[in-house]
Amino acid sequence: MKIVEANSGVLTNFDVLKFLESRGASKDSARVFSNVTPSENKVYGYLFGTPARGQTMENINEFKEKCKKYDLAEAEVLNIINTRPSSIVGIYPLIENCDLRLGDTVEELVELVVEAFPPPPPAKTVENDAKTTNVEKIEDQNDNDEGKPENEEEMETIDGS
Repeated sequence: MKIVEANSGVLTNFDVLKFLESRGASKDSARVFSNVTPSENKVYGYLFGTPARGQTMENINEFKEKCKKYDLAEAEVLNIINTRPSSIVGIYPLIENCDLRLGDTVEELVELVVEAFPPPPPAKTVENDAKTTNVEKIEDQNDNDEGKPENEEEMETIDGS
């Protein structure tokens, strides 16, 4: 293997998602003939549900170019790309001293993010449905047991019933 450019910088979630796709990662856990480890498939499944799924390299490069005027740190730009905040409330935790550094231009930055990146994918996934189903089953079971104290044992009566 030839190293083209060692330690060339940080990776966005989009970069990792595309790398895992190139290795054969899939949300389908039944794929047996893949060179991907189970943990890589889990990471892929997680990233597939993030804004990275709808991003393109062109979107990311365009955003990086346009946000240079805000003088953001590389880590701040990376966090914005990965999380795609669509409101001022979402930007504030990502930028250190946001009020002091950006002032009124924070709204412009939010508009830039919304313009540059497509809306996030729907939050509902098959995995979440399965968890919800299990939680609902447990809740139903608890609803049926509400009348009984937890440690109460059933007692036999004299007539054997």
